[in-house]
Amino acid sequence: MIKAGIIGGSGYTGGELIRIVLNHPAVEIDFVYSTTRAGKGLHTAHPDLFGLTDMQFTGTVNLEVDVVFLCLGHGNSSQFLLENNFSEKTVIIDLSNDFRLQADANFNGKQFVYGLPELNTSDIEYAQYIANPGCFATAIQLALLPLAKAGKLSDKIHVNAVTGSTGAGISPTDTSHFSWRSNNVSWYKPFTHQHLGEINESLRSFQQPIGELFFLPNRGNFTRGIFATAYTDFSGSLEDAKSLFKEYYSDAIFTHVSEEPISLKQVVNTNNCHIHLHKHNDTLLITSAIDNLLKGASGQAVQNMNLILGLEENLGLNLKAGVF
Repeated sequence: MIKAGIIGGSGYTGGELIRIVLNHPAVEIDFVYSTTRAGKGLHTAHPDLFGLTDMQFTGTVNLEVDVVFLCLGHGNSSQFLLENNFSEKTVIIDLSNDFRLQADANFNGKQFVYGLPELNTSDIEYAQYIANPGCFATAIQLALLPLAKAGKLSDKIHVNAVTGSTGAGISPTDTSHFSWRSNNVSWYKPFTHQHLGEINESLRSFQQPIGELFFLPNRGNFTRGIFATAYTDFSGSLEDAKSLFKEYYSDAIFTHVSEEPISLKQVVNTNNCHIHLHKHNDTLLITSAIDNLLKGASGQAVQNMNLILGLEENLGLNLKAGVF
C-alpha cells in the first residue's frame, strides 16, 4: 500500500482528503498532522468521519512517506517545506497557491508542475512536486482552455462565478457565518482575484496574446460548488464550438460537455466538471460547474497522485452526486 501523509488535516480540504484516501484501494493514511488538534480523533474536526476511523491527529511528521499533501493556508507551505526535509522519493502535492505561478514553481531545488490534468497530463505523470490549481481557476480554465488552444480568445472575456461558503475556509469570518450568508449573495475582489494569475498563464500557454479577462467572483448562499459563466465573441457556429470542446476533452475522464443546460447539484460531491455551450448572435456562453472542495481541491489532488504513481486516474474518485 502507498503511504500518505496529510499536513493541515483539520480544514475543509484536509477533511475531504481524509475521506477520499480512507476509501482509496491503493493508499493508506500514515498520519494526519495538525498543530492544534494533536492527540484528538479525526472525527472531532470532521464529524462525517465518526465511525469510519479511529485515527487521531498527530503533532509529528513522517518524512519518509510515499506522498504528502499540504493543506496549509496560502503562504505557509513554503515555510513548512523549509522546516521539514522530506525524502527524495516523497511526492509532494501542495494545495495552496505558493507554487502555482511560473515565477514560484522552482522552490529550494524542487520544480513544481501545475497540476491541472486537462492541461498538463504528460508533465504530471513524470512530476514529483505538484502545485494543485485553485478552485475558481479550475472551473474557469476548463471553460476556456479549448478556445485558447484553437486561438479563439482574442476578444474580451467576461466571467461571473459564484462559490459556496466552504471556499472561504473553515475559520469564521464576517462574510461566512450563517446569519450573514443565508439568503444572501454578494461579490468580492472584483476583477482582482488571486486566481487570475494562474488562469492567464495557462491560457497564454496556448494563445498569445489573449483578450483581457474580466472576472467577477460571487459568494453564494450554499456550502459547496462553483457555478461559472464565461462569454466572449465567437465567429463560428455553436456546432463548431461543441466540436472544439469535445475534441479537447475527448480523453478527459472527469470533464464532460453536456448537450443540456447544467446545474450545480450535478457535480457536488464528485470530481467532475460539467460544461455547457450556448450561442447568442456572435457571443459564445460557456457554463462550467465543479465541486470546489473536490475537483477544485482535494479530488484533483488525488487525481494528480494517481497519475504520478501510475494508478488508474479515477481510482478512489468514482463519486456520485446527490441531485435530490
